[in-house]
Amino acid sequence: MYVIKRVWVAKRRESRRVASIVAEIGNIYEDSGQREPVRVYFNGGTLPGERDVVYMEWTAPVIESPYRGDNEFPDTGALGQKLRDLTEDSWIEFYELLTPDKAVSIE
Repeated sequence: MYVIKRVWVAKRRESRRVASIVAEIGNIYEDSGQREPVRVYFNGGTLPGERDVVYMEWTAPVIESPYRGDNEFPDTGALGQKLRDLTEDSWIEFYELLTPDKAVSIE
């Protein structure tokens, strides 16, 4: 099992709007069966930490290429363009989730 995290750097004071768009895109991917439930979080500057950064994360049993032959990209319509207009950078991160069967004895 893996944790996949998409990260966007929002333009100044746009993180809440970016988070809202990202959440809607996540819903589209969930509804199409391409993604497990997503969690979206951000810091608009009212909390300590990295400001104007938006995160969307979900789990997946395997990491698959988006360019695989049988993949059909869900239509995110104009949301993708709005997201690109309101962000300065983005990337994706992958982590292996520690599940009970992967854990090692600590004795």
